[in-house]
Amino acid sequence: MELNESQLIEREITVRNLRLTKEVTETRRSLIRWLALSLGVINPGESRQGAVSVLDAVLYFQFNQRKDATVQELSEYIGTAWEPINEKTLRYHLLQLNKANIVQHSKGKYSLTQPSNGERYDEQAWVDHYFSTEISPIKDKIIQAVKELKSR
Repeated sequence: MELNESQLIEREITVRNLRLTKEVTETRRSLIRWLALSLGVINPGESRQGAVSVLDAVLYFQFNQRKDATVQELSEYIGTAWEPINEKTLRYHLLQLNKANIVQHSKGKYSLTQPSNGERYDEQAWVDHYFSTEISPIKDKIIQAVKELKSR
């Protein structure tokens, strides 16, 4: 009996282990691009800045302004820090970040997905939450599969 493997896929998560070099840490833009690559928001060599600028805006409001942002606020920040962005493009990238469980939407405002433990504006709490909710379940299933395999 053959399995339909595509039906087994619940979700794909890309996390890349990138070197964090001195050059990467020199500018906000290079750090945001590094984060976008690390979290799988963009792929290596991708030249689109839309997804990177939207991630930057959400991170800016979350950790610098310590508030959730409206589409208007995100658009204004991106227009100043990057270059103007079409509202449809902005909403598309927010939807993609939402599907990746990086961003959430509530009452017309966007923020990073809130951690279950810790302060919502704390970067460590957010990263810990992301990895525990997105990566740990995969790890647990792999452990279960290896245990099953061991008994065969």
